[in-house]
Amino acid sequence: METLNPESLEEPVPLSMSLHEVLADLHEHSYSHVPNPPSCKKRASVALVLRVRPTHNHWPDSQLSSLSPHNNNNPTSVKQRLETFFSQRWVQKGDPEALFIKRASRVGDRWTGHVALPGGKRDPEDADDKAAAIREASEEVGLDLTTDDCIYVGNLPERVVSTGWTSVPLMVLCPYIFLLTCSDSPTLRLQPTEVASTHWVPLRSLLSPLQRTVEYVDMSQRYTKTAGFVTCLTTRYMLGLMEFSAIRLRPTESLQCTPSPGFIAKDNRASSSLLQRFKSWFLGKETESDLQTEPLLLWGLTLGILVDFLDMLPPHTAVQLWEYPTFTSPDLRLIIGILTYSLRRRKRLQAKSAYHPTHTAMDNQTAAVTVMDGDTAETNHMHNEVSIEGLGVGRSYGSFTNTDLERDTHAVGIMLKGYYARLRIAIRILLAWRAVIGSFMVIYTWKLFRRFVQC
Repeated sequence: METLNPESLEEPVPLSMSLHEVLADLHEHSYSHVPNPPSCKKRASVALVLRVRPTHNHWPDSQLSSLSPHNNNNPTSVKQRLETFFSQRWVQKGDPEALFIKRASRVGDRWTGHVALPGGKRDPEDADDKAAAIREASEEVGLDLTTDDCIYVGNLPERVVSTGWTSVPLMVLCPYIFLLTCSDSPTLRLQPTEVASTHWVPLRSLLSPLQRTVEYVDMSQRYTKTAGFVTCLTTRYMLGLMEFSAIRLRPTESLQCTPSPGFIAKDNRASSSLLQRFKSWFLGKETESDLQTEPLLLWGLTLGILVDFLDMLPPHTAVQLWEYPTFTSPDLRLIIGILTYSLRRRKRLQAKSAYHPTHTAMDNQTAAVTVMDGDTAETNHMHNEVSIEGLGVGRSYGSFTNTDLERDTHAVGIMLKGYYARLRIAIRILLAWRAVIGSFMVIYTWKLFRRFVQC
């Protein structure tokens, strides 16, 4: 008779139990405050709101699913509340979820139509960065994060966000974590001018490799206001689209919002003329119907925040599933692959030993990756190193202790160090390569033309 391995009989640790350990650790070990860089006064805060959805076979007892009143400013009270909440059977067997919003389409908004976390910039009347996150969540989705049914857990790493080709910082982004302890789905009140929809997404889905995908970004969009059709077309032809790592969201519950009551969105793609679709493709302009029908993809700054958090949970593969940004142009892609092969291989090996969460956030207009270099650890002021399209290294400003530096050394930060410098070199090589090929083609065409004329 075949003997069974006792380890094979062990049940896997529920995700909710791992979540409890992570939240307890985040509460006890908060991340340090990142002061504003020189000449940058803006700060913004976002709220990572978590809940546990009950399963059909383990429904909560309404009399036991609520917790006693508390004081979030008391560390002991928060620890006890977490233990009490996660000790419930329906929580242990439930599915943890995170709340995302899809931003409304607004002209001039660099994050229009993006999947994001509730949040926004800090106002002068806000007491601190956490107060800004609480206020923004209330204004955008009508969620009160100060009630007895909500636990403020702690923060995730703050980061300096830079924009454009220059090293001018845009703002300091501060993420905070809140846990809803009620078993019922909270009633949300969406602000139509800010939020197009809300989505509760299981953490299991965010951790799954099957939901990993890419987001393609048209780099020529940055020239649409200052250049014409020819410049945009040339830029797209030379570079192609830029490809970023993303997660495909599979919500369990969604709520749609529209400024016009009773309005039903329709897909205008089929009815649009061929010329309109051709011009939209080349100029990279998306209509409102395009933003409404495109899939929900988590990428950019919000993905960076979630990678910080997801890498703490089993199977601890959030960093391994992350892919380096690249371009769709075949020759540029090949050049980047050759130039960065040894760097990527070396950095992957180094990242395996980095068990802390990551500091990474990027999209086609902004970037924030906190990296502490050993040769600059003793300096009190570290500048932002920004490469192509603002996708570079956003270093924190201020003085740090050795403990801070050790805690703020993260896997993706290690992996990205030096990558964008080689990306710039790859683009220069591409331009030289295209110039040489173009010159040969012009010379060859001229010779053929002369032969034709002589004949």
